[in-house]
Amino acid sequence: MNSPSNPSRGPLAGVRILDLATVLAGPFGAALCADLGARVTKIELPDGSDALRQLQPVKGELPLYWKVTNRGKRGITLDVRKPRGRELLLRLVADADVLVENFRAGTLEGWGLDVPTLLAANPRLVVLRLTGFGQTGPYRRNGGFARVFEAMSGLTNLCGEAGGLPLHMNFPLGDTVAGLFAAFAITSEMVRMRSDPHAAGVEIDLSATEALMRMLEPLAVEHEQLGLVRGRQGSRAGYTAPSNMYRSGDGVAFTLVASSQATFSRLCAALDLPHLVDDPRFADNVRRVRNTDALDALLGAAFAALDFEQIHSRLSRSALPHSRVYTIEDVVADPHFIARQAIIRLPDADLGTIPAPCIVPRVNGRELPVPRSGPAVGEHNAEVYGELGLDERELARLRGEGVI
Repeated sequence: MNSPSNPSRGPLAGVRILDLATVLAGPFGAALCADLGARVTKIELPDGSDALRQLQPVKGELPLYWKVTNRGKRGITLDVRKPRGRELLLRLVADADVLVENFRAGTLEGWGLDVPTLLAANPRLVVLRLTGFGQTGPYRRNGGFARVFEAMSGLTNLCGEAGGLPLHMNFPLGDTVAGLFAAFAITSEMVRMRSDPHAAGVEIDLSATEALMRMLEPLAVEHEQLGLVRGRQGSRAGYTAPSNMYRSGDGVAFTLVASSQATFSRLCAALDLPHLVDDPRFADNVRRVRNTDALDALLGAAFAALDFEQIHSRLSRSALPHSRVYTIEDVVADPHFIARQAIIRLPDADLGTIPAPCIVPRVNGRELPVPRSGPAVGEHNAEVYGELGLDERELARLRGEGVI
């Protein structure tokens, strides 16, 4: 991974982001921008009550999730609901490029921080508003939680065994997908702003549910044009075959994709099943999908007769995409990921260093500094408010009033 000893400026160097969002989606998007050089200031309430500080994993009093999700950011405290806090936020906004928030629609307006007020403080400000369902529509004030918009987007209906309950994965995928769209939206607007010195600021209305729907792009057209409602098929892909989870004779679960005609032919040869290539049920992908039960039964029997090392050897020789299912223990021990430093060590004031995923993507010839872990509550108050001209005496008064 990139060495902090000789870092380059990232493509977002010079972009100033105020991260007023809580928990996960907005902060994750802002952290992606911080990875690429943006100067991100994380704003939280003085009591440190952001739910991400209590979301597992937590080690004793140390919020591990917070540390990795808010990596690379400065951290300040500010209660923007108080008049003095609102005033200070507007002063910060005047020198910012982006404000990220994820409160329910109407919340900022109730605090006197509506978009016209923010743009009056900085006419070139980009205000990214990330909610579960957007700023308009009947659900605009509904709370946004990853599992809710995963369910409502149609994603959860695809997960699980046929005939069984839909399944959520053990991770808030909807939040991180929304965060990716947030980072994409911010960088897109920064391209626009940098290309036009007279460009005006904008309000970005980002719905996390719509972000997930955007990923599921063929579902609507296959429903309208073919009358299909895609549902659960376990680990099987209902659009291509063979593509499923299989088990070796020694009990190892592995995934395999051999859906093109060329890879299917190589798979049949590797498993000493050359006759399947000429079987009319499996002549092309459309017919293989139609006859997946029969195909998977034949493949499953062949795999059950071999241990995983035998399977791995045969499939590797035939250049067939496959992998046993990794745990995080497997990820951190894999020689490929070690060679690429896919897991880096973030400097951390409490634990020395902590592991986290590397900066993505890589750009050849550009080295970016390894970000430090997320800040402690109010860690950079003196630095950030000092930039506004506030001295320690004023900061002490603000602390006493519960503003910071």
